[in-house]
Amino acid sequence: MERFGQFLNVIDVEATCWEGPPPPGQVSEIIEIGLCVVDVESRRRVARHRMLIRPARSVVSAFCTELTGLTQSEVEGGVEFWEACALLERDHWSRSRAWASWGDYDRKQFERQCSAGRVSYPFSSRHTNAKQAFTGCFGLHRKLGMSAALDHAGLALEGRHHSGADDAWNIAALILKIISCEGWPDSEENVLRPTGGL
Repeated sequence: MERFGQFLNVIDVEATCWEGPPPPGQVSEIIEIGLCVVDVESRRRVARHRMLIRPARSVVSAFCTELTGLTQSEVEGGVEFWEACALLERDHWSRSRAWASWGDYDRKQFERQCSAGRVSYPFSSRHTNAKQAFTGCFGLHRKLGMSAALDHAGLALEGRHHSGADDAWNIAALILKIISCEGWPDSEENVLRPTGGL
């Protein structure tokens, strides 16, 4: 059984995107969910996961492939968005664990897509904007992107930037840095009692 506040889900999504506005009839949709589990007590990254999502109202553009490395044929082999949300709840205890992302984009994208598709929102209300926490922890005057934050913290970028799984792993490293300087929100205020495994 997990102890109170022991595990934190770190989420990073990639979505369909274009160099300019979306083509007529298309909307930005999540095509990859990267998840890294942080053991807050032992201060370690203990698991990483990746889900590919099949878009329903858009296709992967050449620009999107260049940015994320994902292709249309690759994401067509993924699950539907509602299935991904169900998997987050079932396999990753997303409704009971606190979670974090770099900025609010990921949270808002989930909210938009769940609302548009009438899909149950898969997360708890205990969300931390890690970018904001990093800014406060280091006393910065402006918020940094993930890559710049890694440089500032003296950490190496592991893997490919704009890969959801790799970005979640790197964001988790930044969160551990914030925790080490006592800059992470208090667990009693920010973490629900989790259940289950990794």
